[in-house]
Amino acid sequence: MLSGNRAARVGDQIQKEISCLLIESVKDPRVRDVTITGIFLRKDLKWAKVFFSVIGTEEHINRAQAGLDSATGFIKREIGLRMSLRYTPEIVFVYDPSLETGVHMDNIFDQLKADKVAFQKTRQNKW
Repeated sequence: MLSGNRAARVGDQIQKEISCLLIESVKDPRVRDVTITGIFLRKDLKWAKVFFSVIGTEEHINRAQAGLDSATGFIKREIGLRMSLRYTPEIVFVYDPSLETGVHMDNIFDQLKADKVAFQKTRQNKW
C-alpha cells in the first residue's frame, strides 16, 4: 500500500487530469494560457481548491478566472468519469500569483547582476 496522505495523492491525480482537460478538451480561448500550479483537496475528498496562474495583466487574470468558472461543471463531470471516486469534489479555482512573482524576482536579479558588472567596470577604469 502507498504511504502518505490519500487526499494529497488523489489531489495530485486531479491536478493532472485538470491540466490534461485544459489542454485537450476545454475549447474556451480564455483558458488557453492557464497553468495549474497546485491543488488543495480536503481530507473528505469532497472539496478542492485548484490554484492557477496566468502571466499577464489584471484583465487576462479576470478573463482566465471567468473561463475556468464557466468550465467548472464540465471539468467536474470529466473528473467523475475519468476517476473512480465515491464523490466528485466541488472545484473552486483560485488565482496564484507565484509565477508572476517569480518572473518579477528574476528581472530584479538580472538588473542587480547588470548593475554589479557595470560597477566593476567603472571601478576598474578608475585604477
